[in-house]
Amino acid sequence: MKKIALIAAMCGILAGESVYAQGFTLKSDDLGGQLTETQVFSGFGCSGKNISPALKWIDAPADTKSFAVNVYDPDAPTGSGWWHWVMFNIPPDTKELKADAGNPQRGLAPHGSIQSVTDYGMTGFGGACPPEGDRPHRYIFTVYALKVAKLDLDEKASPATVGFFLNQHSIAKASLISYYGR
Repeated sequence: MKKIALIAAMCGILAGESVYAQGFTLKSDDLGGQLTETQVFSGFGCSGKNISPALKWIDAPADTKSFAVNVYDPDAPTGSGWWHWVMFNIPPDTKELKADAGNPQRGLAPHGSIQSVTDYGMTGFGGACPPEGDRPHRYIFTVYALKVAKLDLDEKASPATVGFFLNQHSIAKASLISYYGR
């Protein structure tokens, strides 16, 4: 009987966490089903504006101590995808990123946050730039609610290293997907 009660309690806890995580939502008025020239990279043969979209999130877990945001293209012909944006140590009272917060020179990112190296070899947002003639690529924008106040990493941290720590410390995450082809 004690085993059944323990199993029921564990299922209730797990169900509560699952339902709560489902309420965590990422939104953007700048993103639709397709990226626009605003979010396209300027370089590598692309001539977009390279402006990160405004992002908003709601219903983060109450015990969130910081946030992180990244953008990943799993369709890049590299064998390992392509990281377009990696930002972490976003304060827990932050609920949104302004458009172009991914440009470190603009100073629009939340105070204390860090934007580390992308697969373009630079910090900050690097927009879409799939090879010409490829089918449209998926660009996955994800916000992570983390159980730690800070990742002990700097702007030189690789996307894989940041990803390891995001997965280790994640409470919940929410994503949006947009497509782009040329």
